[in-house]
Amino acid sequence: MLASSSPLELRDSQGLPAHLTLPIALSGRLRLTPEEFAEVCAANPDAVLELAADGSLIPMTPTGSETGSRSGELFFQIKVWARLSGKWKAFDSSTGFRLPDNSVLSPDASLVALERWQSLSAEERRGFAPLCPDLVVELASPSDAGPRGLTALRQKMAAYQRNGARLGWLLIPEARAVEVWGPLGAGAETPPRIAPASLLTADPLFPGLTIELEAIWAA
Repeated sequence: MLASSSPLELRDSQGLPAHLTLPIALSGRLRLTPEEFAEVCAANPDAVLELAADGSLIPMTPTGSETGSRSGELFFQIKVWARLSGKWKAFDSSTGFRLPDNSVLSPDASLVALERWQSLSAEERRGFAPLCPDLVVELASPSDAGPRGLTALRQKMAAYQRNGARLGWLLIPEARAVEVWGPLGAGAETPPRIAPASLLTADPLFPGLTIELEAIWAA
């Protein structure tokens, strides 16, 4: 999850410090605090970025249309369940969370217990919520290269696990497979892999949550 050495053009935004909107070279020397990262994101709303625990920027790229359609279907199913249950808050892929290790990551879909969400202040809700979601889901792209490839996403899943996620799913459309990441210390050295997978259930941690994977694979 090391940042690239290539430059990223960050776009200007009126009324914010100029040094935040200059082109920033994503070298290994650049380090930001979560607060500085929030300022950079505010000054450059079109930039797609995450923040590693060591303070380095992680440049993301827009998804391809096929992956975007799958991500939309994934969030739709999770959102419907969360609304019907009345006990969970669902978040889409544009949402950043400030994890306990001070990284700021954006799962493709996630769930937070409603009581945890309601315990946050209004200011915390407006920014990167300072918590790790209870459920995190990532959707792999067809290529293993880049921040959406399997290698990078497995590092990301491990980060969620270290920061307290109760359950993580890594969806791999090319293999019609799912890696199930449980809580850290649960006993499994490597995440169990389900393949081929057509239906995914989250019982007993999230009673009644079932993901129809065929609809995602076909998107």
